[in-house]
Amino acid sequence: MSISTFDMFTIGIGPSSSHTVGPMRAAALFARELLADDRLGPRVAEVAVHLYGSLAATAEGHGTLDAVVMGLEGADPENVDPVAGRDRVRRIEAEGGLRLDGSLEVSLRPSHIVRHPLTFLPRHSNGMAFLALDAEGTELQRRTMFSVGGGFVVDEADMDRSIAEVAAEGEGRQIFTTGDELLRVCEDRGISVSEAMLLRERQWRSDEEIRAGLLTLWRAMEDCIERGVRTSGVLPGGLEVRRRASSWYDSLAAEDPVRLPMNAFEWVSLAALAVNEENAAGGRVVTAPTNGAAGIIPAVLHFATTYIEGVDPEEIAVRFLLTAGAIGSLYKEHASISGAEVGCQGEVGSACSMAARALCEAMGGKPAQVENAAEIAMEHNLGLTCDPVGGLVQVPCIERNAMAAVKAITAARFALRGTGEHFVSLDTVIETMRRTGKDMHERYKETATGGLAVTAVPVAVPDC
Repeated sequence: MSISTFDMFTIGIGPSSSHTVGPMRAAALFARELLADDRLGPRVAEVAVHLYGSLAATAEGHGTLDAVVMGLEGADPENVDPVAGRDRVRRIEAEGGLRLDGSLEVSLRPSHIVRHPLTFLPRHSNGMAFLALDAEGTELQRRTMFSVGGGFVVDEADMDRSIAEVAAEGEGRQIFTTGDELLRVCEDRGISVSEAMLLRERQWRSDEEIRAGLLTLWRAMEDCIERGVRTSGVLPGGLEVRRRASSWYDSLAAEDPVRLPMNAFEWVSLAALAVNEENAAGGRVVTAPTNGAAGIIPAVLHFATTYIEGVDPEEIAVRFLLTAGAIGSLYKEHASISGAEVGCQGEVGSACSMAARALCEAMGGKPAQVENAAEIAMEHNLGLTCDPVGGLVQVPCIERNAMAAVKAITAARFALRGTGEHFVSLDTVIETMRRTGKDMHERYKETATGGLAVTAVPVAVPDC
């Protein structure tokens, strides 16, 4: 019962893992399993979709409607062409003809999806219900699912099980379940955090498969940075936010063609901006561990492979992602990485903590120092709200990633200067984050109804 690094990092499309990637996966799963059921499949004539809470409140800005339609047609976030997919959705809205799982034609259009922004289902704020109907309109099946962050989708019946159990379907050994246990594993066996995570990964994949998969993720992150610094223009959504990474890159490259150490933080910030502008534009990104926080880990990993000398960049990338995956799994299982559940401390805060921990190990930190880096980074993200202006993953999200990437590096440096001894444990700060998120008012948790979302730009909340 363990969460894999490959659960924490997946390739998908923007702008949101919980509001775009998760709903697409849920819709595809519903359609595929519905039509595969010999009892129900032949009787299905129509489907209906209802979105609740945070999913409904920011459905337009997060592309949730498009994602649901693409998913119902069988699209997968890792392989779908985001441009062609959205063109297809526009045709369905104009002409109809949605094909459930690519085969059964139904009349559902994006505008038919029912939104209930003021209704929060009891289990999670990112709820959705899929209904299958026969020709007379009789309900054949209702399936309620929740997008719980990072692209994870959980059925209503599974919400009482741990995330680790759902992710692994009960297979495999735990190896470690808490930060304290992870430290003991490292100390007892004389291994690093990345090596402890490798023990977990070997339950499902060979060493060759693990390495190849991690390098694929790293290259996807690097490709995203490259696209981001080469693309200019205005981001979609109506806020008229201009992409800055391209002009910033041209300016910085002209004055610093050799990546001078004094400009390192500017390059880090640029990498984070580039990724999150790609995400905001609906491009292909690596969920790390969410899309709203997708720029932090790629930016800090880019820093590591650029400025750590004498080590093969591929080796750095493999160890970095394993270490980040280890800490990410603890946040996922014991707290949350969903902005709709605990605010942006769960997204940007978790990513910052994961990046700090991974960088600390990459720079030679011992396990206790590595844990200290992760704790420092989260300690200074506690209480961070998720208040996207206009419901878009743009303001303050893009700059917030750049700030957190720099904060992760600072946390790693703090830890490396110490002995690893620290006052607050990682497990304590994770539990504190969970409690803080529980106490946070819903308007500050990805609903676009509080904070900057309403003070910067007035936003009307749709009727339920």
